[in-house]
Amino acid sequence: MAGSALALSIFSSSSLYGNRASENLKLFSTFEKRSSFTCFSSKKKQLSFMDQILDYIEGGPKLRKWYGAPDLLPKDGNELEEDEAPEEEEVRDAILVTDGDNEIGQMIILSLIVKRVRVKALVKDKRVAMEAFGTYVESIAGDTKDKAFLKKALRGVRAVICPSEGFLYNIESWKGIQHVILLSQLSVYRDSSGIQAVMNSNARKLAEQDENVVKASGVPYTIIRSGSLKNTPGGKQGFCFEEGSAAKGSLSKEDAAFICVEALDNVPQKGLIFEVVNGVEKVSDWKKCFATLMDRSAE
Repeated sequence: MAGSALALSIFSSSSLYGNRASENLKLFSTFEKRSSFTCFSSKKKQLSFMDQILDYIEGGPKLRKWYGAPDLLPKDGNELEEDEAPEEEEVRDAILVTDGDNEIGQMIILSLIVKRVRVKALVKDKRVAMEAFGTYVESIAGDTKDKAFLKKALRGVRAVICPSEGFLYNIESWKGIQHVILLSQLSVYRDSSGIQAVMNSNARKLAEQDENVVKASGVPYTIIRSGSLKNTPGGKQGFCFEEGSAAKGSLSKEDAAFICVEALDNVPQKGLIFEVVNGVEKVSDWKKCFATLMDRSAE
């Protein structure tokens, strides 16, 4: 996905997402011809695409610290090798995205950066993640099956967003987490048949495992059961939250990422599971929308 297209999905004006600053659009159009933002493939020697976007929004690199954005690390990347963190308990103010290599995960990360939230992300390669996101994201690489690694990854984390299946292995490591958000395509996998069912069999097992682990964790959770995820522009269509809609419908990946981020500010008392696809229902107040979904879930 082109960098400008992805940025536009976050910043452009939309009745579905609320008003965005229109002057930001001028910046993104200048990048369209010379910038391809497939995360972790940045070839910039000084500032990555995201740094240029954020410098513009924040008023330039000299004002980074005024907005809580750290300076770029030296190009030798020495600090990338520093994995150890203090053992004492930190303030839990970070959001962990469990798959920073996933397309939707990258969209979520960008949205969180713009919201000036402390972001941690699990990635395959810390160095290339650093080139893509700079120091706006605390990139972490390691074996997610390793309990010690998970404990370190979750240090200082208040909420976890899982944009893909197969992450939730060690439930004992979730102590202190206040909210887990899981994007699940279980409804799609369960409805598939024939060769598609065979192809989806492993993904279905992972999705079922993730949902079961989240529900048994004792942590407040939001499970977003989406329809099949499509590479269509977000913010252009409405939504449908009817039960059974996910099995047959589809949802823009950009809309899926947006809903995951909105869920952060709407923590259920225990758990919330809902289906969503693109439809005709316009949502202008997401707080009210989530409250309605919680009331419906409690019935």
